[in-house]
Amino acid sequence: MNLILFQDRKVRRAWNDQEQKWYFAVVDVIAVLTDSINPQVYWRVLKKRLLAEGNETVTNCNELKMEAQDGKMRATVVANAEQLLRLIQSIPSPKAEPFKSWLARVGYERLEEIEDPELATKRTRELYRQKGYSDAWIEKRMRGIAVRDELTDEWKKRGVKDRKEYSILTAEISKAAFGMTPSEYRDFKDLETPGDNLRDHMTDLELIFTMLGEASTTEIARKKDAQGFRENKKAAKAGGAVAGKARLDLEKKTGRKVSTRENYKELPEGKRRAIKRGPKK
Repeated sequence: MNLILFQDRKVRRAWNDQEQKWYFAVVDVIAVLTDSINPQVYWRVLKKRLLAEGNETVTNCNELKMEAQDGKMRATVVANAEQLLRLIQSIPSPKAEPFKSWLARVGYERLEEIEDPELATKRTRELYRQKGYSDAWIEKRMRGIAVRDELTDEWKKRGVKDRKEYSILTAEISKAAFGMTPSEYRDFKDLETPGDNLRDHMTDLELIFTMLGEASTTEIARKKDAQGFRENKKAAKAGGAVAGKARLDLEKKTGRKVSTRENYKELPEGKRRAIKRGPKK
């Protein structure tokens, strides 16, 4: 669901790199959905009502400085996508109904997936197909998701639970496997939009070596019985090195680099089966 534009009316947003989430200006969304001439007042009334109802979403909303209509940076109440969708449910407006219907459908689908977990996998596959990815690529991507889940489950068991630590360990694997951290890899592929999933822009070989690095890390962590962040960091470097060595060996034998600037940024527009090349640097 596109939360950037509502019927061509702009909603201010800001990317939180640490949380890897977008934050949206609440008053902008209210202005679009209600056509209120004074969305700030509407928000104050809505906030008061929600607080009286015991809705914690309001208390969890933060403030960020955003450019106002007069061009000045002013403190603005913001909400992430989850908080924003919860607020939209409380707005009595015909324009909010499509969002409410979408939320009801997603909630129902989530209940179905709890009953039958395979449905989640099937829906993910179908989503990638709709975007234009080939079945062969989808199979590797889905396998990569399973390998990643196994690794993060292992980290949880071994005392690595903080999101920041996950990011550091993932960067260690990527650096050893490809010679680039994920953020460097994003720059390499010219992925400028925050929130773009790097792995959704990887070629088959890039996905394979990513899987090899993460699967190797899982096995090494188990073999070494790595506990805590420091020991798992060593395992991450070692696991990534396994993939890195294999990558270099393949590159030597084929004379071609595994890491490529190619990406899938143009896929949604034409549902192309081939990879779209990014600009040369």
